[in-house]
Amino acid sequence: MSFTTDKQTLDDLTIFGKNGRDSVYSLFNRTSTRGGAAILEELFRYPLSDVELINQRSGIIQYFASLGATFPFRSELFDAAELYLSNTDERTKLLAHEHTLGKKISRLIAEDTEYKTIYKGVAAVLEIMNRLRDLIETLSSTGPYRKEKEEISRLLDEPALASFMQEGPRSKLPYPKVAVYDELLRFRRRELIKKVLGHIYYLDVYVSVARTALERQFVFPIALPKERHTVMLEGVYHPQLKHPVPNTLRITPDSNMIFLTGANMAGKSTFMKSLGIALFLAHMGFPVAAARMEFSVRDGIYTTINLPDDLGMGASHFYAEVLRVKKVANELSQSKALFVIFDELFRGTNVKDAYEATIAITSAFAQKRNSMFVISTHIIEAGEVLKEQCATINFVYLPTHMNGNEPVYTYTLEAGITADRHGMIIINNEGIIDILKKGKQK
Repeated sequence: MSFTTDKQTLDDLTIFGKNGRDSVYSLFNRTSTRGGAAILEELFRYPLSDVELINQRSGIIQYFASLGATFPFRSELFDAAELYLSNTDERTKLLAHEHTLGKKISRLIAEDTEYKTIYKGVAAVLEIMNRLRDLIETLSSTGPYRKEKEEISRLLDEPALASFMQEGPRSKLPYPKVAVYDELLRFRRRELIKKVLGHIYYLDVYVSVARTALERQFVFPIALPKERHTVMLEGVYHPQLKHPVPNTLRITPDSNMIFLTGANMAGKSTFMKSLGIALFLAHMGFPVAAARMEFSVRDGIYTTINLPDDLGMGASHFYAEVLRVKKVANELSQSKALFVIFDELFRGTNVKDAYEATIAITSAFAQKRNSMFVISTHIIEAGEVLKEQCATINFVYLPTHMNGNEPVYTYTLEAGITADRHGMIIINNEGIIDILKKGKQK
């Protein structure tokens, strides 16, 4: 079963952001090649749901982080190589017997742009292959990158490439050799060269992600079998905040739901985003913003944090919420093991309906013991009822302390249900009522 999510979740967690800015993707995109950037984006679009594959990718990135590896290729080489390999028109193939005196003179008179492109491409591939050979000789034959190293060595040792690989990385190649190598690289062994480039693009990604992990001191999670149904997070925080406050939590089969309360501005949405981003990255085999993490692999992640009204359908915010809950319910009905986040469930309706709906939906979700849920609400009365009904709910809150009339937020989880309500204090602090009273009615 493949990992599932949707656009709402990607938007909630700012995985790609608007135009790629201020996104989780941009935190890790330190790639040096277009091919590497494309693969990185693909990895973000398709997280993994296999324990072995997740831990394998994580191990490879950890290995390159331990080396403090840098990408040892000039990025412009790949643009030249890709442009060269993209031209598969047989009519542009160089022929050694055409290297006549007449051809030489014509090239002196008028620059042969086509030949220069081919020469530049052959030279670029030659330097790439030489640098790759030097690089893999420095890598361990027993570590997590062993299989990839063996495959790269096999490609570089292809008998057809033997004479080509004996050339120096920046050798000045005469026309006859360029013609022979052009036939080899662009036509006879083109797919082999493309495979080599693919391995290098993955290397680019591994080094890029490893650099981010080192510079930001992210930790590598350990993926556990789905059947364990557990998440252990120590010191998790939002990776895009300059001064984040870390939090710790644990989810188990006996406590598969987090019920979160707290006043406005206490940090509920930020905490939920932190949690969602950590779970998303962990399923990619990527490092996360935390001190330690272990997690049972899920079949998918769904969040509802910044749900827009569907104006095109003429739908209210409440109806958009109902449709969102229905979508998640349909996914759960297929026996999927999901991680689900709902921020301020049913905020788009009146307090009575929101109270009743929150209790009904939360208690129903809590029965889905193979999935995990984080639900926040302002309606603390619903939490008191759920305490009596559901033994698998872990009640936590983000507190607000008052310093006189000024609220102080710790952003640190505490056990229980908060009674904090400071909306009117904030309104009064801003002097809104006084401003309105001063206005004269005409």
